[in-house]
Amino acid sequence: MTDTKAAIEQTADAALQITAKTIADAAIRIAPHTIQTPLMESPLLNQLLGIRLLVKAECLQHTGAFKLRGASNVIWSLGDEVKHVVAYSSGNHAQGVARAAASRGIKATIVMPEDAPANKVEGTRAFGAEIVFYDRYSQNREEIGEAITKTHNAELVRPYEDVRIIAGQGTVGHEIAAQCAAMNITPDALLCCCGGGGLIAGTSIALKAAFPDIDIWSAEPAFYDDTKRSLESGKIQTADISKKSICDAIVTPQPGQMTFAINRNNLSGGAVVSDELALKAIATAFKYLKIIIEPGGAVALAAALDGQYPAGAKTVIAVASGGNIDNQMFARALDAGALI
Repeated sequence: MTDTKAAIEQTADAALQITAKTIADAAIRIAPHTIQTPLMESPLLNQLLGIRLLVKAECLQHTGAFKLRGASNVIWSLGDEVKHVVAYSSGNHAQGVARAAASRGIKATIVMPEDAPANKVEGTRAFGAEIVFYDRYSQNREEIGEAITKTHNAELVRPYEDVRIIAGQGTVGHEIAAQCAAMNITPDALLCCCGGGGLIAGTSIALKAAFPDIDIWSAEPAFYDDTKRSLESGKIQTADISKKSICDAIVTPQPGQMTFAINRNNLSGGAVVSDELALKAIATAFKYLKIIIEPGGAVALAAALDGQYPAGAKTVIAVASGGNIDNQMFARALDAGALI
């Protein structure tokens, strides 16, 4: 419990100091509070696709998403003087912070958009968090979160702009590397859902350490391909947040300064996925893998199914980052039908 607010440097330069060892240490720290999720495949789907496709099923994580990893790494790194944490999230980071805070007996206040999926709101409340709603199209969640943090002398747990968050999310890549080694697999490419970029940043560090030649691509919703465009331009690009998307979990206005510092070094490209393609990927995952993924968590799989991955790749990993989907959206996905 040695990390305190004063001791943490939250800059792009600090993010670039995160190593595979940092992530391995985070894996040990969060192990009592998370599960190792499976790396799944369907031989039939592989045969139909003509590649070996492995899916990292973070939808099976406690709280239904990878976000618990980073949240747990932050919460369990805090000094004992911290009694209250604040976060802003459309739902998965909210639930991760709420559960992690509850596990340590810390109060949590979560800033959530008014149109957040009802199941994510319910899940956040179930862990005892207080929720403050805002309008994502006219209000700034960062400003609201900062104000609450200052008022209550709390610790702000950002969704991706935090070295502890990036390291915690990187445990996904740490696990993938170990699972591939156990299966005697050398992956050619990884596709990872990308909003602010914390998951893909941490995962890329762990995987590049294990497989230096792996190609890593972001997968983003249509209209929110700001990471892909940022990689292409060499500087941070923004998205038009007035555009609607069912992929609420990864709808962010731009990459983080810290995450992009890592991603511009480790990523070689990106994929863009429409809402319809995301829905079909959900149906495909259910048909062949028997797992349930939410729209934002399905875009990496959708890209793989659509052939949006590095040319020549024969062994491709897709991260299914979350599974918090409501009944209506899941029914809509089943109605859309599997891609194959």
